[in-house]
Amino acid sequence: MRTPWVVGAVLAGVLLAGCGDPRSAPPEPAAPRASSPTPARQPSPARQPAPAASPSPPAVRAPRVLYLGDSLAMEAQTVLGREMRRELKARYTSAPYSGTTLCDYLEGTGERSLVPAEDKAAALVRRLRPDVVVLQFWGNSWGYTPCMDGLTYAASRSRYAARYADDARRLTEQIAAAGAGRRPRIVWVAQGPDPLTPDRVRRVNALYEERAAVSGDLVADAGEAVSPAGARYTWTRYLPCTADERARPGYCTQPGRGRTALHRADDPLHFCLAPTTSRPKPCPVPSPGILRIARAITETVRHGATRPLQ
Repeated sequence: MRTPWVVGAVLAGVLLAGCGDPRSAPPEPAAPRASSPTPARQPSPARQPAPAASPSPPAVRAPRVLYLGDSLAMEAQTVLGREMRRELKARYTSAPYSGTTLCDYLEGTGERSLVPAEDKAAALVRRLRPDVVVLQFWGNSWGYTPCMDGLTYAASRSRYAARYADDARRLTEQIAAAGAGRRPRIVWVAQGPDPLTPDRVRRVNALYEERAAVSGDLVADAGEAVSPAGARYTWTRYLPCTADERARPGYCTQPGRGRTALHRADDPLHFCLAPTTSRPKPCPVPSPGILRIARAITETVRHGATRPLQ
């Protein structure tokens, strides 16, 4: 997404009762004297079987997670990896490329793509066999990537939406086919508010919801974590600090006002609070927006995308 200017069981016990041989039974005792009544013999309580142990929940394998995306994924990949490993013990791989959109990860785009053949989504799925593929794309709308054929949101919203929906379908199909009978679950990451083309991000997020519903996949609404409460699509540079952010040095950037910064003043789209560099890399400084997004994605994978041991 980065433009030229913003550039992953019950063992039951068996009880055995011994039976006496009737031929060796002792003689009946003499009748008791009337003056010495003997209490009636009470029947022995029935022997109860030992309670069975409660079944153990099925073991859950640490998921293999593959993270793909554009510059938002590029800047968040280290933090997401840390959260995935700490919270889920995930085996995590990331392969984001700045400036890309869905078509860049499609096989068959060749030289018209910013992603090399070995890092296409299907190629990585065949090689890594992930349980989960997380896709985070802002939805490049400026024609920056060649595989979009110059189509921009501004030029034709309907054609852009149709093309984006078709690319999402094709990418889902390629990932599924590459799973070779063990299809990974796809997690689409819904984006935060867009100050430049506000309606575009609504449409892109709706496409993610539609695609996930059709193919049985998931949406992680990471964008909600970087939106004001009750105003999902209202862009803001600052949000109130969370308790966790107040306890983390460098995360509550305006402690006196109880606010934390999501964006730099010169970059309304990205969440890294370090200056943009000519060579894209993971964000090198504490950035609350990135941590919020990473935790939202991790929670979606935890609750909906992990699988029991086969």
